Amino acid sequence: MSRDREYQQWDAVVIGSGIGGLVCAAYLAVTGSRVLVAEQGGVAGGNSHVFRRRRAYEFDVGVHYLGDCGPGGLLPAITGGLGLHGRVEYREMDRDGFDRVVIPGAVLDMPADWTAYRERLRALCPRDAAGIDAFLDVVAGLGRERRDAIVAAEEVPVAELPQHAPQSVAWGRRMLAELFDHCGLSPRARTLLAAQSPNYGMAPDEASVALHATVTDHYVRGAYYPAGGGQMLAAGLLEVIRAHGGELRTRSLVTRIALDGHRARGVVFADGSRADAPVVVSNADYRRTMLELVGAGQLPRRLAAKTREARMALPWATVYVALDRDLGRHANLWWYRGDDIERFYRDLRAGAAPAGGDFLFASFASGKDPHAPRTCPPGHSNFQLMTLCPPGFGSWGADGDGGDYRGTPGYRREKARLTQAVLDTAEELLGPLRGHLVHVETATPLTH
Repeated sequence: MSRDREYQQWDAVVIGSGIGGLVCAAYLAVTGSRVLVAEQGGVAGGNSHVFRRRRAYEFDVGVHYLGDCGPGGLLPAITGGLGLHGRVEYREMDRDGFDRVVIPGAVLDMPADWTAYRERLRALCPRDAAGIDAFLDVVAGLGRERRDAIVAAEEVPVAELPQHAPQSVAWGRRMLAELFDHCGLSPRARTLLAAQSPNYGMAPDEASVALHATVTDHYVRGAYYPAGGGQMLAAGLLEVIRAHGGELRTRSLVTRIALDGHRARGVVFADGSRADAPVVVSNADYRRTMLELVGAGQLPRRLAAKTREARMALPWATVYVALDRDLGRHANLWWYRGDDIERFYRDLRAGAAPAGGDFLFASFASGKDPHAPRTCPPGHSNFQLMTLCPPGFGSWGADGDGGDYRGTPGYRREKARLTQAVLDTAEELLGPLRGHLVHVETATPLTH
C-alpha cells in the first residue's frame, strides 16, 4: 500500500489503473470529486507501463502504437481536456505504411488514407475489387459515424439515427463475417482486411462490424507512438489526479464492491479494510467485476448466466528482445503463414496448432522512438514479438486457480517451446537473430 489508510471516505473509487481507469479518475477529479484509484499491482498504468532490463533496455508492456493523435485527434482531445496539452509528444509513424501485412504471395503496406488503402487492396485482390469497395464503404462510413458519436456534444435521438448514422444502424451490431459474406469476399481478401484483428483479439464471426470499423478508422487517421513510451500517458494522468486531491494506492486488491441494496457504496480490500464512496467504477475485466466483485448472487439470474457465458478475447504471449545491432525497422509487422484468417482463428480456438508458428506481430520500439536513450544503446534494437494463444490455461500446465504456476514443469516447458517457436518465426522474417541476442524475456497469458 502506498500509505496508511487514515481517510476512508471518498467521492469515487476507481478499481484498476489502466489507461481507461486513469482517464475516468482524472475527469472525476477535475470536476470536483475526491478520487481513490485502487491498483492490485505494484505500478500504475496497466499495459502502458514499462520495465527495464540490464540497465540498458526499457520495454513497453503493451503500447505499440496509437491512432488518431494528430491535430484535432481523439486522444489529444481527451488528454487536452485535462490540461495536458503538450504533456505527451506523439511521434507519427510512416503515413505511407505504418503497418506491413504479409501473407503468402502478398504484402500490404497500410497507409493513413482510405483512398490509398482501397487502391492497394484492389491491386492485391483484383477479382475482389467490387466486394472490397462495398466493404470499405461500410467500414469507412461506420468508423466515421462512431467517431462523430464520441465527440458529439449531444446524443442523436433514436428516431434520427437512420438519417445521421445509416451504416451504424444497418451493420453496427452484425458480425464482421456477415459483412464479408455480404460482399462476396475471398478468403485471401478477408485475411488482408482482417489482418490487424488481433488488435481486438476476435475472429470475424465474433467481432462486430462496429468494433472492426472503429479500430480501423482509428489508425487510418494516422498511427503514432508516444515519445518516452506508454508510461508518459499514465504519468500525466496521475499528475492530474493527485493535483486535484486524488490518490493512487498500489498493491491494493479489491475483493468486493460493497452494496446497499442495488447501489454501490464502496469497496472492500483483501486485507479487510474498506473505502466508502457513492460512486464505484471498475476498470477490471467485465466477468470479474460482475461475478466476483459485485457477486453473481446480486445479479438477475438471466444476467448472471449471460455473464458466465461471455468469452474473453484471445490472449497474447510476448517475447521481449534486445539485439546488439540495429534492425532499422519502423513499421509494425503482421505476418500470417496462411491466407485464410477464419481458419487460423478456428484452429487457434480449438487448440489444433501450437501458438507461435502461424502468426506473428512485431513492434520495433527502437525504430519508433529512436532518440529515447532509455529504449536501448545506440546501434542496438529493442522490439517485441507477439502471438495469439489458445484460450484457457490447459496448454500451460496450469488450472487458472490463481496459484503459483511459474515453477511447474508443464508451464516452463510450454513457455520455452513458445519462445523458441516465436524466435524461429521471427528469423524467417527478419533474418538471423540468435547470434545478436542480448536479452530475451517472455510474458505468457498467465503473466498478464
